[in-house]
Amino acid sequence: MKEVEIYTDGACSGNPGPGGWGAILFYGEHRKEMSGGEKHTTNNRMELLAAIESIGTLKEPCKIKLYSDSAYLVNCFQKAWYKGWQRNGWKNSKGQPVENQDLWKQLLQLMETHRVEYIKVKGHSDNEFNNHCDFLAREAIKRLT
Repeated sequence: MKEVEIYTDGACSGNPGPGGWGAILFYGEHRKEMSGGEKHTTNNRMELLAAIESIGTLKEPCKIKLYSDSAYLVNCFQKAWYKGWQRNGWKNSKGQPVENQDLWKQLLQLMETHRVEYIKVKGHSDNEFNNHCDFLAREAIKRLT
């Protein structure tokens, strides 16, 4: 399997409000930047969409290291929250419907093709690529307004 590194970030101006996401994909010497946004959304949705959109561009099964500053995204997989959600009919530990389950389901479907390792990075810190993803996400918000 090809090995790909992906950095992602999501941002929102107000929560909810206009939101954007950014991603950078690395494969060998290749680098691809992506971004997008929605007029009315949440930060968590943008974090998920960054992962979905970036992984979704891959044309064949890959081994992926995905770096994100979103505890919401990373903890879901590192702590296997999604397994409990699936087992409980997409209800959380409080018996309520899981938020953003439409996006979680899309992401899980993509992960059937790829092997993804989620790695937490500190946001708004010294990680050059995370900071650039934040810039891409914020620029995407500007294009919406």
